[in-house]
Amino acid sequence: MKPALGKGLSALIPEKEKGRGKEILDLNISTIVPNEYQPRRIFNDTALNDLVSSIKEKGVIQPVIVRKASDSTYHLIAGERRWRAARIAGLSSIPAIVKEAAPEEALELALIENIQREDLNPLETAEAFQRLINDFSLTHDDISRKVGKDRATVTNYLRILKLPFEIRQWISDGSLSIGHAKALLQIDNQRLQLDIAGKVIKHGLSVRETEALCKKGPSIQVPASKLSKLKDPQIASLEEKLMHSLGTKVRLIHRSNKKGGRIEINYYSLEELDRLLEILTD
Repeated sequence: MKPALGKGLSALIPEKEKGRGKEILDLNISTIVPNEYQPRRIFNDTALNDLVSSIKEKGVIQPVIVRKASDSTYHLIAGERRWRAARIAGLSSIPAIVKEAAPEEALELALIENIQREDLNPLETAEAFQRLINDFSLTHDDISRKVGKDRATVTNYLRILKLPFEIRQWISDGSLSIGHAKALLQIDNQRLQLDIAGKVIKHGLSVRETEALCKKGPSIQVPASKLSKLKDPQIASLEEKLMHSLGTKVRLIHRSNKKGGRIEINYYSLEELDRLLEILTD
């Protein structure tokens, strides 16, 4: 696998600019506007509230990155969550690094930076790749080099966009993984894709089980072993409470014939992992 070409600030700020105090400015927060090319469409309310609390206590530690527009405003390149949280926290200014960049370059950098942070869900990543193709005429190879992902990975993400709207939404909210999506793409019939996807979610099927169902075609049947494992309402209720408390997808696996089990907690970035660890170890 190709190493990532850069992470976060290192992807956007030349080494010679780092460490120069004059490069970090306190900008009036009302002069900063969000980037229209922000690939992230879902902002986790719980995670955002946690960031608000942190900012109220410690301030904004990592500056946002902006470019100056012709109308004296600043357009965000990276750091929209920090900017949103700072506004909610009531801050009048925010530390920022002003990067000189043409609008087209800044928009491309914004997309690439968000992808490299690896905190987008698969659908958002796919849509970001598609925008790089549509708006900047990049090829799959170009995207592969810029974001540090294999060409095949880029292609597989883009194929998600061919799935029906309902399935794309299930991928976006975490009900289906990109592995499930790849399995469903083996089928050309969208109605059948929806039928299988519904069974996958209802019965909690793994990627391998989904692949097996897709190969069976129209005669698919959910394995009897899975039908016997339909989720207990009490387990479902506990999962919902945990998801509400933690702000992420949680799966509770309880062994009915034993007293034990396990809890699976999903996280989609290192930033979110840190947030969860703070909650769990507080």
